[in-house]
Amino acid sequence: MRAGRPWRGVLVDVTTPFRDDLSVDLDQLQEHVRWLADQGCHGVAPCASVGEYRALSDDERTAVVRATVQAAPSGCAVVPGVGGYGSRQARRWAEQAAEAGAHGVLAPPPDGHVARDADVVAHYREVAAIGLPVVAHNEPYDTRVDLTPDLLATIAEIDGIVAVKEVTGDVRRLHRLRDLCPHVDVLAGADDVLLELVLCGAAGWVATLANALPREAVRLYELCVARDLGRALPLYAELHPLLGWASRPESVQAVKLAMGCAGRFGGRCRPPRGPLPGPAAERVRRDVLRALAATAEPASGGPAG
Repeated sequence: MRAGRPWRGVLVDVTTPFRDDLSVDLDQLQEHVRWLADQGCHGVAPCASVGEYRALSDDERTAVVRATVQAAPSGCAVVPGVGGYGSRQARRWAEQAAEAGAHGVLAPPPDGHVARDADVVAHYREVAAIGLPVVAHNEPYDTRVDLTPDLLATIAEIDGIVAVKEVTGDVRRLHRLRDLCPHVDVLAGADDVLLELVLCGAAGWVATLANALPREAVRLYELCVARDLGRALPLYAELHPLLGWASRPESVQAVKLAMGCAGRFGGRCRPPRGPLPGPAAERVRRDVLRALAATAEPASGGPAG
């Protein structure tokens, strides 16, 4: 864990693998978690944005979190998503994460309706009461609730709120958040603004396309942290077309397809998510090949003859 702060570094928003009959493949999940850690990722976030948690039964969500904790090697943080329609559901998922041995939780606001600010604050108070570090998850396009900097400043007064995953892509929010609640870390939540946010002080990255190219993602993140723009900018430019898929409505399908293109098991999504249409699928394949070519190690030549 990064100095006792498991939400920092590169956390991968992991996909949920399904068998051909669309049942959850826990063996495949555990292999993927171990591989991500071996590739240098600092942690994983099951049942989050691309984990298709809304398509899982309660028993399946419980099993996914437990299997992830069991598979994660020492030093690899597990920060499950605890999204739910209401505070009762979110608190129960936070309890389940604590029981499983998770290191924190990734908590969206109440799901499915436009909650009032006071209700959102009460929601986070319920989740934080469990005692695990809470990363607020701001993705208003998905949850219909925008955790604005002013609202987050109020939420940040709750003990246990340690960070926010910022998905809007508005870099200006980072500066406002650092001014209003400097004790709360900002994490890049949209892959395609990683460089901008890290250079301005983001303390971590909840990464999506890292499911397919984790070593490349970690390399990019570390170059950004080191402010090595001479190497970070050209790499970012080559990876950016692929990273951009994380900000599209078809992000889950794109990530799973990218995994397959990179030689990993991506597999199917559960309905109603279907496969990408032909032109989009072909574009994902081209973007993956471009990223792989940009990050390939130069072939070592043989001895001079």
